[in-house]
Amino acid sequence: MSIEFSSFDLRTYSNEVASHQHDYHQLVLPVEGCLSLSIEQAEGDVMASKAAIIAAGASHGFFASDRNMFLVADVPSSLAPRLESFPAFIDLDEALTRYVRFLSAQVQAQAQQGTPDLQKQMLGLLIQLLQEKAGVQVQVDQRVAAVKAYIAQNLDQAITLPQLAGVAHLSVRQLSHVFTQSEGCSPQHYLIEQRMQRARDLLESTDLSVQRISESVGYSNLAAFSDRFRQCMGRSPRHFRRLSKEIR
Repeated sequence: MSIEFSSFDLRTYSNEVASHQHDYHQLVLPVEGCLSLSIEQAEGDVMASKAAIIAAGASHGFFASDRNMFLVADVPSSLAPRLESFPAFIDLDEALTRYVRFLSAQVQAQAQQGTPDLQKQMLGLLIQLLQEKAGVQVQVDQRVAAVKAYIAQNLDQAITLPQLAGVAHLSVRQLSHVFTQSEGCSPQHYLIEQRMQRARDLLESTDLSVQRISESVGYSNLAAFSDRFRQCMGRSPRHFRRLSKEIR
């Protein structure tokens, strides 16, 4: 089976499976327990701070007898062709181990929400981090893309700078520098712009109340939302609501 997109999911394993292969790469990352894997001529365990990279076309089988859970990503070979040159088993340093825990928590939190764009960006960043660990020069930095995708998916939630730094696998200071270099504004400013643009779109295209729109872009306080909206758009939310009704 071939796939045209990449995504994460959480999987558990039990009985030994006969050797098989598929035409996409697979990342198997530890969350809980141990998974014994044979990949071509290599054998090893995915556990604690060790992950497995199963290259497209590689024969492999697995066995796990205890309670376990793993974060698994099916990756089209066209997305990350260099993964096939990686070793079958790779040690994760403390920072990468923390990021895997962060990703597994995100996957669990978003399991019912259907967020393929965000998962794709976060997977792209994980692959970049693995490449950097292996000494491969990276052409495109996925950190900013992952942050922007996270913001787009969570405009109705409280979002802090430390949260965004976690998404990017950077310190707060590093994120501010990288993001500003890329986008010409700080992450906080970008977040406000995206909230206000979403609010304007909803004011002009829906009949939702201003209070509902305020909540949908992360503001529980209507007055605070209205003040911020006026600062960014030059007019009050009700002005755009009246204007949209006149046009319709």
